[in-house]
Amino acid sequence: MAAKSKKVTPLMQQYNKIKVKYPDALLLFRVGDFYETFGEDAVKTARILNIVLTNRNNGGERTELAGFPHHSLNTYLPKLVRAGERVAICDQLEDPKQTKNIVKRGVTELITPGVSLNDEVLQAGSNNFLAAISLSRNVYAVAFLDISTGEFLISQGTKEEADKLLQNFNPSEVLVSRSDKKQLAQDFPYDLPFFYLEDWVFQIDYARESLLKHFKVNSLKGYGVEKLDEALISAGAILHYLAETQHHQIDHIATISRIEDDGFVWMDRFTVRNLELYQALSSGAVTLIDVIDQTTTSMGARLLKRWMAFPLKNADQIKKRHDVVAYFKAQPHTREAIKIQLKSMNDLERLVSKVAVGKICPREVIQLKNSLLAIAPIKKLAMEAPDSSLQVLGESLNNCKHLVELIQERLDEEAPVNILKGKTIANGFHEELDELRGLATSGKDYLDKMLDRHSKETGISSLKISSNNVFGYYIEVRNSHKDKVPESWTRKQTLVNAERYITEELKEYEGKILGAEERIHALQQELFEKVVQEIIPFIKAIQNNAHLIGQLDCLLSFADHAVASNYTRPEILETDELVIKGGRHPVIEKMLPADQPYIPNDVQLDREEQQIIMITGPNMSGKSAILRQTALIVLLAQIGSFVPADEVKMGIVDKIFTRVGASDNISQGESTFMTEMNESASILNNVSDRSLILLDEIGRGTSTYDGISIAWAITEYLHEHPFKAKTLFATHYHELNEMTEQFDRIKNYNVEVKELKDKVLFMRKLIPGGSHHSFGIHVAKMAGMPQQVIHKAQKILKTLEKSHQREDSKAAMKAVQDEEMQLSFFNLDDPLLEEVRNEILQVDINTLTPVEALMKLNEIKRMLVGKDKATG
Repeated sequence: MAAKSKKVTPLMQQYNKIKVKYPDALLLFRVGDFYETFGEDAVKTARILNIVLTNRNNGGERTELAGFPHHSLNTYLPKLVRAGERVAICDQLEDPKQTKNIVKRGVTELITPGVSLNDEVLQAGSNNFLAAISLSRNVYAVAFLDISTGEFLISQGTKEEADKLLQNFNPSEVLVSRSDKKQLAQDFPYDLPFFYLEDWVFQIDYARESLLKHFKVNSLKGYGVEKLDEALISAGAILHYLAETQHHQIDHIATISRIEDDGFVWMDRFTVRNLELYQALSSGAVTLIDVIDQTTTSMGARLLKRWMAFPLKNADQIKKRHDVVAYFKAQPHTREAIKIQLKSMNDLERLVSKVAVGKICPREVIQLKNSLLAIAPIKKLAMEAPDSSLQVLGESLNNCKHLVELIQERLDEEAPVNILKGKTIANGFHEELDELRGLATSGKDYLDKMLDRHSKETGISSLKISSNNVFGYYIEVRNSHKDKVPESWTRKQTLVNAERYITEELKEYEGKILGAEERIHALQQELFEKVVQEIIPFIKAIQNNAHLIGQLDCLLSFADHAVASNYTRPEILETDELVIKGGRHPVIEKMLPADQPYIPNDVQLDREEQQIIMITGPNMSGKSAILRQTALIVLLAQIGSFVPADEVKMGIVDKIFTRVGASDNISQGESTFMTEMNESASILNNVSDRSLILLDEIGRGTSTYDGISIAWAITEYLHEHPFKAKTLFATHYHELNEMTEQFDRIKNYNVEVKELKDKVLFMRKLIPGGSHHSFGIHVAKMAGMPQQVIHKAQKILKTLEKSHQREDSKAAMKAVQDEEMQLSFFNLDDPLLEEVRNEILQVDINTLTPVEALMKLNEIKRMLVGKDKATG
């Protein structure tokens, strides 16, 4: 007998049909006043939102169910998107009251991590980029779009260039073609949030057609991207994805720009990571952006991150930024006056993006207007400044005066978030609306006046106006006065003691009062939409204002920080030398206790006499801090900031490379040493004559002699290379100090350490000359290593130092054992007892643990047993 076919309800049939189109998204299915999820979607939704998971009977099978009220969408949607989910919102497309069949439903929006305009999903001070990568003939092309700000950027080049951009832009979602899936996963072996599209999307003809149609142009030459075919493919894929996710109103994406790599300092992703510019290596650590960001606006905060990722190489542009910072630093009143205006500004970029996509609410339009009002005083202050760069910036700001006046005239200053819940349109703007509001809010007064007028006209003092559900509004006249009723009144009902009448005026009033609320809502919606349409022509001007305000905010932030942290203006030279006097680490300095001053250091590098500085010194002495602070000072200078130093003179650096610290990539099967060699190879293969290279402990991931050999070879390569790149090399291999005797541009320095009996003091001061002592045992002691281990290590060290001339460490270690064994040949009456006595006297009984005591006893026993065997 054939199995009974399962019956599926019409609602679930409709759900399943829509869900098939969005298999990779959570489908929020509108049912009445709720958004519901079913099956696996429900399980996932309940877990992420921490809401109840129930089930329902669907054709004999249990189906999981989880939902929430539709008015809570803005509460729950951000949580789903922040969890990395794509969310399809399926709404009812018709009024349930107007149909006898199942309500039509369809997906009205697809929100993904990379495509969101929700303020709860977005971070105010960070961009939210959607990226696309395409690979063609070994050209890696990337495109980045932030739909919330309208920024659309493209680039093409090598894998390393694409890698760097992905690291810097940190996209929330990355579009790739299915055929490139495997290759790109190998090329970028870190956790990129890939989403796969069909191969046909990544075609140049389709991409070019999409871009021309979007920008409404016949050619892309005006954007300077006409010949970047590979990059245009990626840009086209992004536009396709926006259409697929139901984002059709995107006029705020008004331009597309090439990322000009030639104009910025090259920093690979290792360097960006190692310097901890805006992402910490360890949880809770403080980054450079945390320390220097004193911006007031969201536009400034986002732009500062961009500046930090792309330091300038153009000396004139850098000096112009320094000029503005110097002016602001010297003019605290002007600085504060502009900051007061900036504090009244909302996020212009994201507000105007909401205008373009039709998702701006009345209160946000008021915020947009108030933000534009702050432009005029800022413009005035900038144009009055003696600095030409500030004057140009001020001239470029647009007051948008007409738009501001329009919004002021039409919208109420206290306009609500929800247009249905308050007064959006200002009083006095629309006559009908004012009348309707009068009817809705002062109906009793109107009726009282009408009653008073009719009483005087008819001479009936006992008139009464009332209403009921049958007749609506009516005038009630007692029978004793019915002969005074005008002929124009129409009788509607006869009572025992009275008659009820209606008039044309009353019928008109009733029509108005009953439809007033509904008409008020409709009129407000219509008038508000007209206001939004009036803003659209100003989108480009507002976006330009936002960019200029972001620049101003960044430069003000630099000035504030320079004053608060005693930063100085760097002098940009035509030469390629780097001279830092009294340099400090910007982050470490801020983290030190108030009573502990940061020890500043001098660094001087050039390509003629002191190209490579070899820094030796023990761990914890501050070698890595000196390396990092040198790079950070250069970076800060070239983004236009003042720097933490007494004095800096520097030529432009075009590439910064770091190899700092052990950064294992074990999850990808790479050891510390392999990772170290990959990073070092990247440096050597991409070095330039204006590079700054910072190497920390190269070679420590392998055996000592291998490590010394590799470190030596890398240093020699950099010295002999025709580019003569400026290099700081911190190492614990003291053997590398000998390089200065063979190579004239290598100089030895060490981080000063003072020995006091069995203790060391780290002076954290860089001084000329190499160090020949690692102080590793002292550091181990400071770390709380057991006394037993410290004492043994000291004995081995002394023997190894005596055996330094031996051929290998194995022979040296054998010398340690031999020295201990020789004790057994001494007479028991003196040397051995003396040794045992010394061992016991060196034990600190107060700190000795039971285990250490047994180990010490066992060691003494071995000494005595060894004597017995030797003399037995």
